[in-house]
Amino acid sequence: MKCPWPALRAARAMREAHAILIEADDPIAGAELAALSAQHGWDFAAIGQDRYRLSHRVSGPEAHEI
Repeated sequence: MKCPWPALRAARAMREAHAILIEADDPIAGAELAALSAQHGWDFAAIGQDRYRLSHRVSGPEAHEI
């Protein structure tokens, strides 16, 4: 997907999901998704070439490492 589509689809998916995985080979996608995550207070991770994970932050006793 070309930007801004990965970020737009991620924002929509995160309305109903705790975490999502995105594959996007556009060179700008990582930066766009990182910015989107920061704006919404989500965790962001690059998990491989062209693969990214966004998740809602969990705090308190229910927080756990994944």
